[in-house]
Amino acid sequence: MTFEEILPKLKNGEKIIREGWGGFELYVTLVTDDVFDNCPVTPYFLIKTSDEGFSSFAPTVCDILATDWKVVTDK
Repeated sequence: MTFEEILPKLKNGEKIIREGWGGFELYVTLVTDDVFDNCPVTPYFLIKTSDEGFSSFAPTVCDILATDWKVVTDK
């Protein structure tokens, strides 16, 4: 799928990944309801990795133009 096709699924709470990634990356998720110091936080992406937990994720131009996005069903 393209990023345009997968983005609505991500917004609906599904986890996504690119098939072309090497396996270290487990999935990308969208966080929409975070609060810090009693104030709402702007929505953001997190990526779950196999050994470091979660990190912030900002898609690159290559990610946005890729056609190998898929929904993760087993994480």
